Amino acid sequence: MKGIILRGGKKGLELTWTLGKVIFPVTLIVTILQYTPFLPFVMEQLEPFMSLIGLSGEATVPLVIGNFLNLYAGIGAILSFEFTVKEVFILAIMMSFSHNLIIESTVAKRVGVSWWIVVGVRLALAFISAFVINLFWKGGNEIAKYGLAPAKTTDPDGWTEIVLQGLQTAFMGIVQLALIVIPLMVFMQYLREKGWLDRFSGWVAPATKFLGMERNTSMTLVAGLTIGLAYGAGLMIQAVEEDGVSKKDMYLAVLFLVSCHAVVEDTLVFIPLGIPVWPLLIIRLLTAIVLTALVGLIWNKLQHRKEVANEHSYHSL
Repeated sequence: MKGIILRGGKKGLELTWTLGKVIFPVTLIVTILQYTPFLPFVMEQLEPFMSLIGLSGEATVPLVIGNFLNLYAGIGAILSFEFTVKEVFILAIMMSFSHNLIIESTVAKRVGVSWWIVVGVRLALAFISAFVINLFWKGGNEIAKYGLAPAKTTDPDGWTEIVLQGLQTAFMGIVQLALIVIPLMVFMQYLREKGWLDRFSGWVAPATKFLGMERNTSMTLVAGLTIGLAYGAGLMIQAVEEDGVSKKDMYLAVLFLVSCHAVVEDTLVFIPLGIPVWPLLIIRLLTAIVLTALVGLIWNKLQHRKEVANEHSYHSL
């Protein structure tokens, strides 16, 4: 057990260092940009559009950063602003569906799925979910409290205080990240070495049928659900090559995973933002299940009709 903790802790530290190199500078830069004319101008121009999904113009910054970089960079940007609980929840939902588009779309292409389908589906889910949440949720207007991130008091006076505030916010964001990532990596290491990931693959296999896929897709789903698209790319590609997953099943698997991948990690990282994470998890899971099952049902019916038509054509000849 000691070895598992050491190996998992080492991976957690490495991941914290890797992600921290993104979060720290992003948080610092965004904090400083708030006090320059550039960022307020951009946010003001986008305010009318963002209001349609219940967000202020400031929310543009974490959305853009999260989509072009990754979820952690987007969270780092959120820490630099003062948002309401509702705004943070909407941002969390949007970035859960749509983040790290460049890298994760490239991964999807590696397993045979068109990148534009991945990008289109993820962006559509992000904006539709934000619009629906804003339409039906009338609460959450209190200011969000960001865990260990320092609460804002008065605006800093001068560039020295601005930089110090940015450094403080960025540092506390890294501390919070480490407190979540390191135990999570230890837990994942335990599951991996004790064979629980393989068992989980067996448990997932029956569910693949409901989603319209064959059993040999289960390992691909496990890789994406537990590790994520970017981190689990190698395992996913290996599963495709060794398990002989069909093109249809791979499209359905990726469709499910772009809606709901790294489901534990991507949910837990939002805890420091002071929002309820259970609704976030449930929304992602239900969206992934309903969307994939619906597309799988339609695809299988069309495939069956095509086979029947070919069979009739053969008999006629």
